[in-house]
Parts: sequence; structure tokens; C-alpha cells
Amino acid sequence: MPRWRTCTSKHFRWSSPVAQGVTLCVLTFGVILPVCCHHLLYSRYFLKKVYLDSLSDASLQNSYDRGQEALHFWENAASTKSMKDPLETVAKNPYLLVTIVTSRRIEGRDYHYLLQVAQRLKSLLSTCGDKPCAEVMLCDVESGPTLNEDALLLEKQFLVVRRSPEEKWNHKEVANIFEKEKRDYVHCLRKGWDLMQPKNVVVLEDDALPMTDFFLLIKDLLSRKFALNTLYIKLYHPERLQGYWNPEPYRILEWLGLGLFGATILLLLSTLCTPLSFTFTPRHLLFLTLYIMAVAELAGRHYLLEIRRLSPQLYAVSPATECCTPAMLYPGNASIRAAEYLDKAVCAQGNAKDMVLYKIARSTPGEKAHSVEPNLIKHIGAYSSVRTNPIQPRLI
Repeated sequence: MPRWRTCTSKHFRWSSPVAQGVTLCVLTFGVILPVCCHHLLYSRYFLKKVYLDSLSDASLQNSYDRGQEALHFWENAASTKSMKDPLETVAKNPYLLVTIVTSRRIEGRDYHYLLQVAQRLKSLLSTCGDKPCAEVMLCDVESGPTLNEDALLLEKQFLVVRRSPEEKWNHKEVANIFEKEKRDYVHCLRKGWDLMQPKNVVVLEDDALPMTDFFLLIKDLLSRKFALNTLYIKLYHPERLQGYWNPEPYRILEWLGLGLFGATILLLLSTLCTPLSFTFTPRHLLFLTLYIMAVAELAGRHYLLEIRRLSPQLYAVSPATECCTPAMLYPGNASIRAAEYLDKAVCAQGNAKDMVLYKIARSTPGEKAHSVEPNLIKHIGAYSSVRTNPIQPRLI
């Protein structure tokens, strides 16, 4: 028999580990994962052409429905309930101040993102008992001639702060939209501190919808030792950027650790199921490690992160990522330090406030920054108030 036939018959008979490994990979990556994951938005198997439009339309419709519900809720609250001046009822030096940075949206105004966020916060605050979880302040940075109608509707429910006429005049000449966004953010950081001097600050953009266990998770994060020495903790990172195949080194280590752990479990199960016929070798460990790593990346790391929601203690804290500031936690007086740092920088295209903060945390001695996973908020803003919007917004 020719040598190549001998080799083929040796390695590709059913009892051969090579044949078993090839069969496992073909079934997993060619059949099981495509069938199970083709409709999952953040999986590598997601069929964009088939599902993206319908999922995006459904998400927009759900957001619109929540917005209309929130609008009716706050209209009813304004008409049926007489409220005191919110400035008279807010507590000084609260444990946590939640500042919502908001401006009028020309596009997407019927979605009422601010009202959705305010309704969710009110619902969460009502479960805190006698001692409030937080104080809420709305920072209306609208500088155009038209008022922010949603902020006006909430004036009797929450403390709403705005720039004085003199501050608006000084704010008129801004180099670009990114610099304006940064100055608005700094203004809100300082206003919150000057009015209440809180022990900790969370800054939300007006399209950052908190999860139902938001305050419980914030309390747990602040109780951890690392929070005493950090400039900020990011509470959100875009789901599409949460995969293992990213430049963040800690994810590579997490990915490798997951592969080794999964491979070890599979080898132990194989030993228990076939104690007489199975022989462990380092090649088995290497193959199964790579197999588990491939399954995790292709199926979607985002869905593995969702398992961590079982308990606040399971949420992972890691070095901060670059992108996005819809939800930021500033422990202690870090909000004022962040405002001072931002004041010294000029923002522009490619150097927005998120990048500036990230660079400052990495380059300033003694400063650190962290991210928490999974996300503590859901980003519902399909229409941006500061950037050009597509005609048909899509989820990714």
C-alpha cells in the first residue's frame, strides 16, 4: 500500500483523534453555531442582510413606544401633582448625585429619550426605601433659540440647571461641535459639585437608560477598594466592540483563560465518561483550548458577559477602554479633577472628550481609569444631538 494511503487510513479512521477533531469542528462551526447564532446581533454568524433591518426597525419602534409612554407619564404627573421647588427638596452632600446632561434633539424628538431615562430613574428611586439612593439633577445645555421641551416638562419633578444669560453669551463662540460638547460636560460637572458637593457623581447622557439594578451595582462598585483611587469608571462600552478580538490586552488573557478552563472541563468529562479508552495528551489540551476560544469569539463575547448579571460581585472591572462616555461614575471628588483636566484640552474630530479623558488617565501620574462589564446602561439614542444622523438608523 502507498505511504500516503497508510497515513490517510491511520489518521482519518473514526477512532483517530484527528478524524474526531475534524468532525467536531465541522459540526460546531459549520452546523451548530450557524443554526443557533445567525440571528444574534453581536455574533460573528449574524446575517446582516437578513435580520439587521427588521431588528433595527423593531428597536426603533420599542424606543418610540417607551418614549410616548414616558411623555404621557410626565404629562399626567405635571397636571395631577403639585410639587415643591425641587431646589428646596434636594439634599446637600448626597452619597450619589446622578447628573443627566441633556439638550434639545431636532431629529428623534418624538422618542423622548430624556423622559425615558427620567422615568426609569424615578422608578428605581422609588424602590430605595426611606433613605434615597441618589439625588438627580438635569443639566440642560441647550443654547439655541428653541427651548428643550422635555427638560421643561421635568422642572417640577427634578432640579434642572441651565446657563445664565452671561454664561450663554460667553459660550457662543466655540471652535467645533466636539469642543462644545466638552464644555457642556465640564459645565455640568461643576454645577453639580457647586450646588450639592456630593460624595460621588454619576454623569449620564440623556439617552443612557439605566438597567433595573443600576443603583445596587453602583453601590457595589463604590464599595470595592479600587474605587478609592480612580479618576472615573466607565459604565458603558458599545456591544459591537466587546469581542475578544480587540486591542485591549486583558481581553486576550480572559480569552485564553476561558479556553484553558473550558478545555480542562471537557477533558475531565471525557475522562469520567471513557475512563479506560481515553488518554490525555498536551495536544488534546491545546486543541480544546483553541476550540473553546473559537466558539466564544464566534458566538459572541457579549452573550457570555450577560451571565455576569446573576450577581453584582460577578461584574468585571478592567482598565478603561477608549470609546464613549454615555455613563460615567466619578468617585469622591474625581468629577472636579476631570473637569479641570478637560478644561485644559481642546477637543476636535478624532480627539473628543472620551479620548481626552482616556489619554489623561494613562499619562497623568497617580490617575487610573476603569471600565465595568457588562454595561450598566442601555444606549437608546439612535439619533444623536451633536452628530450627523443617518436617514435610517441601524443597530450596528
